[in-house]
Amino acid sequence: MKYLLILVIFTFNWSYAQNTSITYQHGQNGMELIATTKTGTIVVSTFNAKMAIRQDIAYKIFKLYQQNSIQHNTLVTVFGNEAKVLGKCFVKKRNNLTSIEFYYNKVFWHNGIVEVHGK
Repeated sequence: MKYLLILVIFTFNWSYAQNTSITYQHGQNGMELIATTKTGTIVVSTFNAKMAIRQDIAYKIFKLYQQNSIQHNTLVTVFGNEAKVLGKCFVKKRNNLTSIEFYYNKVFWHNGIVEVHGK
């Protein structure tokens, strides 16, 4: 009977932990990457970013932009080394300067935790 109770508690906690969603409000904002190409300068800025993954995600956004996979005002999913990030991307061009602004909406960590940016 004791083992059955422990098994039920363990199963309940395990199933609840798989659906964990956390809301955060204080992400980091800033320019993460400035790159010079043949066509001009590209600045990648991130908003509501998580400190642990912001450099990795900014680099992946730059690579997606080089592959023409990012359009203005679209939802973009970026697969990072530690997490998958869903966010909104804005691309602004003026002369030789291109600004890519990426706003984090959700962070899907590989350990199962989902973080949602709340206002």
